[in-house]
Amino acid sequence: MLGSTVLEVAIGLSFCYGTVALIVTTLQEALASLFRLRANTLLAGIKSMLNDPRFDGLARAVYAHPLVNPHTDGTAMDERSLRSKPSYIEPAHFAIALVDSLWKVPGDLVQLRSAIEAIPDPQVRTAMLGMLSRARDLQQFQGMLAGWFDNAMARMSGAYKRNQLLISLLIALLLAILFNIDSIHLFRTLWQQPGLAAHIKEAPAALDPAVIDALMALPIGWTKFPPVLNADFALQVSGWFITASTALFGAPFWFDLMQRVVRMRATGAKPEEVPVEVRIEGKVAATPMP
Repeated sequence: MLGSTVLEVAIGLSFCYGTVALIVTTLQEALASLFRLRANTLLAGIKSMLNDPRFDGLARAVYAHPLVNPHTDGTAMDERSLRSKPSYIEPAHFAIALVDSLWKVPGDLVQLRSAIEAIPDPQVRTAMLGMLSRARDLQQFQGMLAGWFDNAMARMSGAYKRNQLLISLLIALLLAILFNIDSIHLFRTLWQQPGLAAHIKEAPAALDPAVIDALMALPIGWTKFPPVLNADFALQVSGWFITASTALFGAPFWFDLMQRVVRMRATGAKPEEVPVEVRIEGKVAATPMP
Protein backbone atom coordinates (compact mmCIF):
# COMPACT_ATOMS: atom_id res chain seq x y z
CA MET A 1 0.00 0.00 0.00
CA LEU A 2 1.30 3.45 -0.91
CA GLY A 3 2.17 5.63 2.04
CA SER A 4 0.45 8.94 2.70
CA THR A 5 3.64 10.84 1.86
CA VAL A 6 3.76 9.35 -1.62
CA LEU A 7 0.11 10.23 -2.19
CA GLU A 8 0.53 13.81 -1.00
CA VAL A 9 3.59 14.27 -3.23
CA ALA A 10 1.70 12.85 -6.21
CA ILE A 11 -1.29 15.12 -5.53
CA GLY A 12 0.89 18.21 -5.16
CA LEU A 13 2.87 17.53 -8.32
CA SER A 14 -0.22 16.65 -10.36
CA PHE A 15 -2.04 19.78 -9.20
CA CYS A 16 0.95 21.97 -10.02
CA TYR A 17 1.51 20.46 -13.45
CA GLY A 18 -2.20 20.52 -14.29
CA THR A 19 -2.52 24.17 -13.30
CA VAL A 20 0.55 25.13 -15.33
CA ALA A 21 -0.87 23.26 -18.34
CA LEU A 22 -4.21 25.04 -17.85
CA ILE A 23 -2.51 28.44 -17.77
CA VAL A 24 -0.48 27.54 -20.86
CA THR A 25 -3.62 26.48 -22.74
CA THR A 26 -5.41 29.70 -21.79
CA LEU A 27 -2.51 31.88 -22.91
CA GLN A 28 -2.07 29.86 -26.09
CA GLU A 29 -5.74 30.26 -27.04
CA ALA A 30 -5.50 33.98 -26.35
CA LEU A 31 -2.46 34.30 -28.61
CA ALA A 32 -4.11 32.22 -31.34
CA SER A 33 -7.16 34.49 -31.23
CA LEU A 34 -5.09 37.69 -31.09
CA PHE A 35 -2.87 36.80 -34.05
CA ARG A 36 -5.60 34.83 -35.89
CA LEU A 37 -3.30 31.86 -36.18
CA ARG A 38 -5.97 29.39 -37.29
CA ALA A 39 -7.31 31.67 -40.01
CA ASN A 40 -3.83 32.52 -41.28
CA THR A 41 -2.82 28.85 -41.24
CA LEU A 42 -5.93 27.92 -43.22
CA LEU A 43 -5.20 30.63 -45.77
CA ALA A 44 -1.59 29.50 -46.10
CA GLY A 45 -2.77 25.91 -46.60
CA ILE A 46 -5.17 26.86 -49.41
CA LYS A 47 -2.53 29.01 -51.11
CA SER A 48 -0.11 26.08 -50.97
CA MET A 49 -2.74 23.59 -52.15
CA LEU A 50 -3.71 25.72 -55.16
CA ASN A 51 -0.14 26.91 -55.71
CA ASP A 52 -1.18 30.55 -55.46
CA PRO A 53 1.47 32.12 -53.18
CA ARG A 54 0.73 35.66 -54.37
CA PHE A 55 -3.01 35.29 -53.77
CA ASP A 56 -3.93 36.45 -57.25
CA GLY A 57 -5.43 33.27 -58.74
CA LEU A 58 -7.60 30.41 -57.59
CA ALA A 59 -7.04 31.05 -53.87
CA ARG A 60 -8.31 34.62 -54.17
CA ALA A 61 -11.30 33.45 -56.21
CA VAL A 62 -12.18 30.85 -53.56
CA TYR A 63 -11.92 33.40 -50.74
CA ALA A 64 -14.18 35.76 -52.67
CA HIS A 65 -16.97 33.17 -52.73
CA PRO A 66 -19.79 33.81 -50.21
CA LEU A 67 -19.93 30.15 -49.13
CA VAL A 68 -16.28 30.29 -48.05
CA ASN A 69 -16.07 33.85 -46.78
CA PRO A 70 -19.57 35.28 -46.22
CA HIS A 71 -18.28 38.40 -44.44
CA THR A 72 -16.48 39.83 -47.45
CA ASP A 73 -17.71 41.67 -50.53
CA GLY A 74 -15.48 39.71 -52.92
CA THR A 75 -13.44 42.71 -54.05
CA ALA A 76 -10.24 42.01 -52.10
CA MET A 77 -7.20 42.14 -54.36
CA ASP A 78 -4.70 40.81 -51.81
CA GLU A 79 -4.50 39.28 -48.33
CA ARG A 80 -4.27 42.61 -46.55
CA SER A 81 -7.51 43.87 -48.06
CA LEU A 82 -9.47 40.84 -46.86
CA ARG A 83 -12.06 42.12 -44.41
CA SER A 84 -12.28 38.72 -42.71
CA LYS A 85 -10.59 35.35 -42.83
CA PRO A 86 -12.51 32.20 -41.89
CA SER A 87 -10.97 29.86 -39.34
CA TYR A 88 -12.76 26.85 -40.84
CA ILE A 89 -14.11 25.99 -44.29
CA GLU A 90 -16.52 23.15 -44.95
CA PRO A 91 -14.93 20.84 -47.58
CA ALA A 92 -18.15 20.72 -49.61
CA HIS A 93 -18.30 24.54 -49.64
CA PHE A 94 -14.68 24.71 -50.80
CA ALA A 95 -15.45 22.34 -53.67
CA ILE A 96 -18.47 24.42 -54.76
CA ALA A 97 -16.48 27.65 -54.52
CA LEU A 98 -13.62 26.21 -56.58
CA VAL A 99 -15.96 24.97 -59.30
CA ASP A 100 -17.90 28.26 -59.35
CA SER A 101 -14.66 30.19 -59.74
CA LEU A 102 -13.78 28.21 -62.88
CA TRP A 103 -16.83 27.91 -65.05
CA LYS A 104 -18.67 30.78 -66.66
CA VAL A 105 -21.73 28.78 -67.66
CA PRO A 106 -23.08 26.77 -64.68
CA GLY A 107 -23.84 23.20 -65.65
CA ASP A 108 -21.64 23.20 -68.76
CA LEU A 109 -19.07 20.47 -68.06
CA VAL A 110 -17.35 21.04 -71.40
CA GLN A 111 -16.67 24.66 -70.49
CA LEU A 112 -15.53 23.53 -67.00
CA ARG A 113 -12.97 21.18 -68.55
CA SER A 114 -11.73 23.99 -70.76
CA ALA A 115 -11.37 26.27 -67.74
CA ILE A 116 -9.40 23.60 -65.87
CA GLU A 117 -7.13 23.06 -68.89
CA ALA A 118 -6.40 26.80 -68.83
CA ILE A 119 -5.10 26.74 -65.23
CA PRO A 120 -1.45 27.91 -65.40
CA ASP A 121 -0.07 25.65 -62.69
CA PRO A 122 0.61 22.16 -64.14
CA GLN A 123 0.23 20.29 -60.84
CA VAL A 124 -3.16 21.77 -60.00
CA ARG A 125 -4.29 21.39 -63.60
CA THR A 126 -3.26 17.72 -63.75
CA ALA A 127 -4.87 16.93 -60.40
CA MET A 128 -8.19 18.51 -61.28
CA LEU A 129 -8.31 17.02 -64.77
CA GLY A 130 -7.64 13.58 -63.30
CA MET A 131 -10.54 13.95 -60.86
CA LEU A 132 -12.84 15.31 -63.55
CA SER A 133 -12.03 12.40 -65.86
CA ARG A 134 -12.85 9.86 -63.15
CA ALA A 135 -16.07 11.53 -62.00
CA ARG A 136 -19.39 10.30 -63.37
CA ASP A 137 -21.11 13.60 -62.72
CA LEU A 138 -20.65 17.02 -61.16
CA GLN A 139 -21.60 15.83 -57.68
CA GLN A 140 -18.91 13.14 -57.66
CA PHE A 141 -16.36 15.63 -58.98
CA GLN A 142 -17.15 18.02 -56.16
CA GLY A 143 -16.87 15.13 -53.70
CA MET A 144 -13.36 14.40 -55.02
CA LEU A 145 -12.44 18.06 -54.65
CA ALA A 146 -13.72 18.00 -51.06
CA GLY A 147 -11.59 14.92 -50.33
CA TRP A 148 -8.55 16.62 -51.88
CA PHE A 149 -9.17 19.62 -49.62
CA ASP A 150 -9.54 17.35 -46.56
CA ASN A 151 -6.20 15.66 -47.23
CA ALA A 152 -4.40 18.96 -47.73
CA MET A 153 -5.87 20.42 -44.55
CA ALA A 154 -4.95 17.28 -42.58
CA ARG A 155 -1.30 17.84 -43.48
CA MET A 156 -1.58 21.52 -42.62
CA SER A 157 -3.27 20.64 -39.32
CA GLY A 158 -0.36 18.37 -38.41
CA ALA A 159 2.10 21.18 -39.03
CA TYR A 160 -0.07 23.58 -37.01
CA LYS A 161 -0.20 21.17 -34.06
CA ARG A 162 3.58 20.76 -34.09
CA ASN A 163 3.99 24.53 -34.03
CA GLN A 164 1.50 24.79 -31.19
CA LEU A 165 3.43 22.19 -29.19
CA LEU A 166 6.57 24.28 -29.56
CA ILE A 167 4.67 27.40 -28.48
CA SER A 168 3.25 25.50 -25.48
CA LEU A 169 6.73 24.43 -24.44
CA LEU A 170 8.08 27.97 -24.68
CA ILE A 171 5.16 29.45 -22.72
CA ALA A 172 5.47 26.76 -20.05
CA LEU A 173 9.21 27.37 -19.75
CA LEU A 174 8.60 31.11 -19.41
CA LEU A 175 6.05 30.47 -16.64
CA ALA A 176 8.42 28.08 -14.89
CA ILE A 177 11.15 30.73 -14.88
CA LEU A 178 8.90 33.65 -13.88
CA PHE A 179 7.34 31.80 -10.95
CA ASN A 180 10.36 29.59 -10.26
CA ILE A 181 8.37 26.37 -10.60
CA ASP A 182 11.29 24.01 -10.04
CA SER A 183 10.08 20.40 -10.18
CA ILE A 184 13.12 19.08 -8.33
CA HIS A 185 12.75 21.56 -5.45
CA LEU A 186 8.98 20.98 -5.44
CA PHE A 187 9.42 17.22 -5.12
CA ARG A 188 12.01 17.52 -2.36
CA THR A 189 9.93 19.94 -0.31
CA LEU A 190 6.71 17.95 -0.68
CA TRP A 191 8.54 14.78 0.31
CA GLN A 192 9.85 16.42 3.46
CA GLN A 193 6.62 18.31 4.21
CA PRO A 194 3.70 16.38 2.68
CA GLY A 195 1.23 18.52 4.63
CA LEU A 196 1.79 21.33 2.10
CA ALA A 197 -0.44 19.46 -0.34
CA ALA A 198 -3.07 18.44 2.21
CA HIS A 199 -5.26 21.44 1.32
CA ILE A 200 -5.79 20.15 -2.23
CA LYS A 201 -9.12 18.34 -2.34
CA GLU A 202 -10.15 18.13 -6.00
CA ALA A 203 -9.17 19.17 -9.49
CA PRO A 204 -10.37 22.63 -10.57
CA ALA A 205 -13.00 22.95 -13.27
CA ALA A 206 -11.60 26.23 -14.61
CA LEU A 207 -8.82 28.72 -14.03
CA ASP A 208 -9.82 31.20 -11.32
CA PRO A 209 -8.16 33.13 -8.44
CA ALA A 210 -8.78 30.23 -6.03
CA VAL A 211 -6.74 27.92 -8.24
CA ILE A 212 -3.88 30.42 -8.40
CA ASP A 213 -3.96 30.79 -4.60
CA ALA A 214 -3.84 27.02 -4.18
CA LEU A 215 -0.92 26.86 -6.61
CA MET A 216 1.02 29.56 -4.77
CA ALA A 217 0.52 27.67 -1.51
CA LEU A 218 2.88 25.05 -2.89
CA PRO A 219 6.66 25.49 -2.51
CA ILE A 220 7.18 27.60 -5.63
CA GLY A 221 8.34 31.16 -6.21
CA TRP A 222 11.55 33.09 -5.77
CA THR A 223 13.17 33.41 -2.36
CA LYS A 224 16.21 35.29 -3.62
CA PHE A 225 16.93 36.97 -6.93
CA PRO A 226 19.10 36.96 -8.97
CA PRO A 227 20.18 33.36 -8.45
CA VAL A 228 23.78 32.38 -7.90
CA LEU A 229 25.28 30.73 -10.95
CA ASN A 230 26.54 27.48 -9.44
CA ALA A 231 25.71 23.78 -9.39
CA ASP A 232 22.44 24.42 -7.56
CA PHE A 233 21.37 26.83 -10.30
CA ALA A 234 22.07 24.17 -12.95
CA LEU A 235 19.80 21.82 -10.99
CA GLN A 236 17.19 24.57 -10.81
CA VAL A 237 17.29 25.02 -14.60
CA SER A 238 16.76 21.28 -14.98
CA GLY A 239 13.70 21.60 -12.74
CA TRP A 240 12.33 24.36 -14.97
CA PHE A 241 12.68 22.21 -18.07
CA ILE A 242 10.99 19.29 -16.34
CA THR A 243 8.06 21.54 -15.42
CA ALA A 244 7.83 22.93 -18.96
CA SER A 245 7.84 19.45 -20.50
CA THR A 246 4.94 18.32 -18.31
CA ALA A 247 2.68 20.96 -19.86
CA LEU A 248 2.77 19.04 -23.14
CA PHE A 249 0.62 16.30 -21.57
CA GLY A 250 -2.24 18.77 -21.10
CA ALA A 251 -4.30 19.75 -18.07
CA PRO A 252 -6.91 16.93 -18.45
CA PHE A 253 -4.19 14.28 -18.08
CA TRP A 254 -2.79 15.72 -14.85
CA PHE A 255 -6.15 16.53 -13.26
CA ASP A 256 -7.48 13.07 -14.07
CA LEU A 257 -4.37 11.57 -12.47
CA MET A 258 -4.81 13.84 -9.45
CA GLN A 259 -8.44 12.82 -9.00
CA ARG A 260 -7.43 9.16 -8.99
CA VAL A 261 -4.80 9.79 -6.32
CA VAL A 262 -7.24 11.89 -4.26
CA ARG A 263 -9.70 8.98 -4.29
CA MET A 264 -6.91 6.67 -3.14
CA ARG A 265 -6.16 9.05 -0.27
CA ALA A 266 -9.83 9.22 0.69
CA THR A 267 -10.09 5.45 1.05
CA GLY A 268 -7.66 5.52 3.96
CA ALA A 269 -5.09 2.97 5.00
CA LYS A 270 -5.63 -0.70 4.34
CA PRO A 271 -6.54 -2.61 7.53
CA GLU A 272 -3.78 -4.72 8.99
CA GLU A 273 -4.02 -8.38 8.12
CA VAL A 274 -5.14 -10.58 10.98
CA PRO A 275 -2.63 -13.33 11.86
CA VAL A 276 -3.59 -16.88 10.89
CA GLU A 277 -3.63 -18.07 14.52
CA VAL A 278 -6.12 -15.39 15.52
CA ARG A 279 -8.38 -16.18 12.56
CA ILE A 280 -8.39 -19.89 13.43
CA GLU A 281 -9.20 -19.14 17.07
CA GLY A 282 -12.00 -16.83 15.99
CA LYS A 283 -13.51 -19.49 13.77
CA VAL A 284 -13.34 -22.06 16.54
CA ALA A 285 -14.97 -19.67 19.00
CA ALA A 286 -17.73 -18.84 16.53
CA THR A 287 -18.53 -22.50 15.83
CA PRO A 288 -21.76 -23.48 17.68
CA MET A 289 -21.43 -26.31 20.14
CA PRO A 290 -23.42 -29.50 19.32
